[in-house]
Amino acid sequence: MRRARVVRACFPLSERQPIEWLARQAPESVGRDETHWSRRSLAQAAEAYVGRISHTTVDDILQEADLHPEPMRYWKTVIWDDEAVARATTILWDYERIESLWQRGEVLICVDEKPNLQVLARAKPTQRMRPGQPERQEFEYIRHGTVNLLAGLITYNGRMWAECLDRNDGEHFRPAMRRLLHPYGWANRIHVILDSGPSHTSGDTLAFLDDLAPRVQVLWTPVDGSWLNQAESVREAFSERYLLRGDWSSRELLIQHSLASRLAYNQHYAHPFAWHGSVRDFQYWLNNTPGLIRCKT
Repeated sequence: MRRARVVRACFPLSERQPIEWLARQAPESVGRDETHWSRRSLAQAAEAYVGRISHTTVDDILQEADLHPEPMRYWKTVIWDDEAVARATTILWDYERIESLWQRGEVLICVDEKPNLQVLARAKPTQRMRPGQPERQEFEYIRHGTVNLLAGLITYNGRMWAECLDRNDGEHFRPAMRRLLHPYGWANRIHVILDSGPSHTSGDTLAFLDDLAPRVQVLWTPVDGSWLNQAESVREAFSERYLLRGDWSSRELLIQHSLASRLAYNQHYAHPFAWHGSVRDFQYWLNNTPGLIRCKT
């Protein structure tokens, strides 16, 4: 059995400070060619400041300081201008009123694509799990093209609508939207949440959406604000249950499976998403998040 290493509780300040400082610098700033630090490269560079030191001691010091050189996470700077804030606020306002909108004959629908979903067939059959061994899936696969999955979420009841489009463009998106909206001819107004993808913002699509107004009102998510679209959540929930680890020998099989599985998803899993972010929460986040960039349009 592997024994956990005991971390020493205290190191001389003359060792800790230079190593903690060095770990926060880019290697190139102290004359190193590495693109990032490891424990060993830090120990080598630290010799210029503290004398000879082992990489295990460096590791202990970093653990005490809660510094971790190896992991890395991507992040993106999002600039919130007045238009982005207004878009987010409008969407959150609607989310807070899903039930009351429904009661007065208004429907809130979220729409999102999963483009270029790969149709993969495993080169060898999957081996099902057995005692002491998890399921094993063949690494090698055969490609059979891609499918564009368009998903819609009826926020009031959490039911999913889906179609597989031959291409992810406005020419195929517009007829699909007509089919999505058709069952709600009874609604006084339909609110549709969309992102600003090319198939949604082409000239012909914008003209198509204008023709549906004012009965159909489009709420555009801000740039880099896809988290505001609940269709992302239903799309991922559906994919995890019905597409992940699938084995498809043709596009047609994946399309047939997706459309049939949508009915199964609605029967077994559909429910309104518990959305915890309110307009007040969003405003608090905007005003109290360090480093958040706000600007005027």
